Amino acid sequence: MSNPGLIENSWDTLSGRNQVLLIHGIGNTKAVFRKMSTYLEERGWSVHGLNLIPNDATLGLDQLAKQVADYIAGNFDPEQPLDLVGFSMGALVSRYYIQRLGGIERVQRYINISAPNNGTWTAYLLSRIGCLQMRPGSEFLQDLNRDYQMLERLNFTRMWTRFDLMIFPA
Repeated sequence: MSNPGLIENSWDTLSGRNQVLLIHGIGNTKAVFRKMSTYLEERGWSVHGLNLIPNDATLGLDQLAKQVADYIAGNFDPEQPLDLVGFSMGALVSRYYIQRLGGIERVQRYINISAPNNGTWTAYLLSRIGCLQMRPGSEFLQDLNRDYQMLERLNFTRMWTRFDLMIFPA
């Protein structure tokens, strides 16, 4: 699958809108965003997707966030503002990029979908480092939540539902 509806390394934005970078969750690839990508592109956004490698939580979320930082540094002009959408584990990876790797200076809009911001009990199913970091009360989450107010500098949207059976507690 070469490019499932996602634009790679596209610099043009005819609409004047920010570039959008989509960050997937555990066990997913950028292909999970195919419908969202098409929807956004039809409305004038230039959409990019990144495959986090590995996608199975065997690396720490902080290390995956470095992949996001490297992708952004290698594919966007330094002064170019971005919109960032993170899903599930990808939302925490995105938060780490924003809060700890300087993304707060680049990202204008951040959309956090079904993120385990306070951890998830399903993270106890695996003992991989990424899962350990997504457990309720983990040092990783305590660190991120200590200064979550910095996200108020952004156009920040958090989407979740109390009926999500994977991200509990939400």
